[in-house]
Amino acid sequence: MKAEALVRNLPGFARFLPVAGLFHGQVVNSASLARDAGVARTTVTGYLDILEDTLLVSRLHAFEGRLRVRERRHPKLYWVDSGLVRAVKRHAGPVAIEERGPLLEGWVLALLRAYGEVQNVFDQVYYWASANVEVDFLLERAGQHVAIEVKSGRRIAAAQLAGLRAIAALPSIRRRILVYPGTLERQTDDGIELWPIATFIERLAAGRLWV
Repeated sequence: MKAEALVRNLPGFARFLPVAGLFHGQVVNSASLARDAGVARTTVTGYLDILEDTLLVSRLHAFEGRLRVRERRHPKLYWVDSGLVRAVKRHAGPVAIEERGPLLEGWVLALLRAYGEVQNVFDQVYYWASANVEVDFLLERAGQHVAIEVKSGRRIAAAQLAGLRAIAALPSIRRRILVYPGTLERQTDDGIELWPIATFIERLAAGRLWV
């Protein structure tokens, strides 16, 4: 039935796709997408369901840690492949600066889910955010959590650690990791680990995210 509805409204779907590409790595709801794409909210809900059913996108749900802050509840939208994101946005040139963060986040999530299929990396994966700060990924396994933040810059400022510092209030947190394209692996005074991308890949493949 969903496929039949899509065929009946292909022009609307064509308008929807580039807009959905812009929401890659962003908190999304059907009302926002409907307004920006110029289609009905119920139609957008159906489009998102089709994309998710065909494994082209996934919706990453928010973790409710109840940490005495107002936490976000809308899911974030991720396309399964960075090239696919750029294709639906009709971006064929060099990657723009503002694209780098969401594309790197999506790539890290794809790696986490790929290894999650073959290893006991996590039971569930979420994101966490309050009104002011956010953690890109929160892995859950047996009631314990590992927080992962992804940054596309080679230099990390203190303000970029705010989400990982806020999530430290979660009693079940085991590890807080920032993944970035730099070359220096180090740890802050309050226990946040900064991992170059190569280090993250190596430890994920070896099943060493938790220890």
